[in-house]
Amino acid sequence: MVTGSPLPWWMSAVVYQIYPRSFADANGDGIGDLAGIRAHLDDLAWLGVDAIWISPFYPSPMVDFGYDVSDYCNVDPLFGTLEEFDALVAEAHALDLRIIIDWVPNHTSDRHPWFLDALTDRSNDHRNWYVWRDPRSDGLPPNNWVAAFDMSAPAWTFDEASGQWYLHLFDSAQPDLNWDEPGVVDAMHDVLRFWLDRGVDGIRADVVHCIGKDPQLPDNPSELAAIPHSALNDVPVTHQRIRDIRNLLDSYPGDRVIVGEVYLLSTEAVATYYGDGDELHLSFNFPPLYAPWSEPHWRRCIDSTVHALAPRDAWPTWVLSNHDNPRHRSRYDAAALFRGEDPASVVRRSELRARCAAVMLLTLRGTPFLFQGEEMGLLDAVIPPDRVVDPGGRDGCRAPLPWDGTDHHGWIAPEGIEPWLPFPDESSTCNYASQRDDPDSVLHLYRRLIACRRRHPALSLGDFVLFDAPDGVLAYRRTVDDEVCAALINFTDTTVAIDHHFGIEASLGRAPATVAISSDGSGEGSPFDGRLLPDQAVVLTT
Repeated sequence: MVTGSPLPWWMSAVVYQIYPRSFADANGDGIGDLAGIRAHLDDLAWLGVDAIWISPFYPSPMVDFGYDVSDYCNVDPLFGTLEEFDALVAEAHALDLRIIIDWVPNHTSDRHPWFLDALTDRSNDHRNWYVWRDPRSDGLPPNNWVAAFDMSAPAWTFDEASGQWYLHLFDSAQPDLNWDEPGVVDAMHDVLRFWLDRGVDGIRADVVHCIGKDPQLPDNPSELAAIPHSALNDVPVTHQRIRDIRNLLDSYPGDRVIVGEVYLLSTEAVATYYGDGDELHLSFNFPPLYAPWSEPHWRRCIDSTVHALAPRDAWPTWVLSNHDNPRHRSRYDAAALFRGEDPASVVRRSELRARCAAVMLLTLRGTPFLFQGEEMGLLDAVIPPDRVVDPGGRDGCRAPLPWDGTDHHGWIAPEGIEPWLPFPDESSTCNYASQRDDPDSVLHLYRRLIACRRRHPALSLGDFVLFDAPDGVLAYRRTVDDEVCAALINFTDTTVAIDHHFGIEASLGRAPATVAISSDGSGEGSPFDGRLLPDQAVVLTT
């Protein structure tokens, strides 16, 4: 990679996602808030991350826990006030932490004043701000699109008063905005200006590929009819709309970034949303969220990403967990429990694999996104049936973070008030306070990895080349200028010898190689002895 001119900050950054309901509670109501985030900014700076992405905190009926927005330019009282948000931005910037916020451009809440106004009359000013259609001749919805969350349900709801159907690619409480209406475009651009003027450093654009729709609203092909249309919606007009949004961000100083959630079924399709360097700066790369703990699967994920993005010189992103998917530690060995293996062995192995995955995440070419709690190696919480609240079944990964080993794990909890969801298993020992005190913890591994990225620019900005290794081992080299690093990840449950036949020394350009990072902490600072333990990863430098 050419390093002669300054590169945007987000290319070398490590971004930390905060789901505010579950991060930290400062007022004792059982729900996380902005004051809770502010109270832990020092902890995030200590970890070493460069930016935090905060999931929605806007006023909302909370049908989809904030992704159903009823006011784009305010803070829900559950989370605090605009003044507290401004203080959060100022305090984060003082710690050299940048702020990225969620923006939900495809749909509003059905309680948003725009939609309430649209319901009053077909001729109302806001009627065309949403997507309305007459029924088919048989009274059925206008097409065969199905909604996310409940794929047995149409992506349409009938409004008895007006005799028309309105479109919602997600829940019926989330009517889709009509971006063909100029008033919608102007209003949503104003929303961006509102937050950019308050100093945010970037935008995470929720399902941004859905803001353009074929005006004919044709049926999906029969073989795809059972797939939510949000995963199929891919029309040319969207690209011009994203270019206009990009121009708006580029008009602000400081390399403001737009990260897109483009949830389509192929990496090649997602890559088109980078445009020619004039659309999204970054787009989330979702196949790793579904990849099992398998070297061939991960090699395919990496190869497909490299080949899809290279023609556009687009910068990759990498993510292991987020607020919409089970945590990777819970995913990597879930099948073993169903095979009847010893639960204690399964839990230990899942931690080893999560440690390996952290090494991979923070050494691949691209921008890594961490999901709150993965730096502690958290498992999903087990949610009793009477505590389930999410329509999409995502409560387990959204459980509150345990900050210490007390009964309420650092959450302020007056008598009788519990957090909105149960804590994850192991919280009495797997919590921030205990891990910060333990230099061998997952938390300290993440901190060492992030520090290693900063010491070695090859690991963040360097070129990337896979090289040969024994079966079950993923090996790659990162280089920038004269600096060379390598990463080796053992996906197997056996010790693997990496001898001279596999060219580690040659790949690094000189010998001996030193273990800069080991997923289990062993051998760091010593020459690499050529052995990888089961489910172990190392970063090598010279």
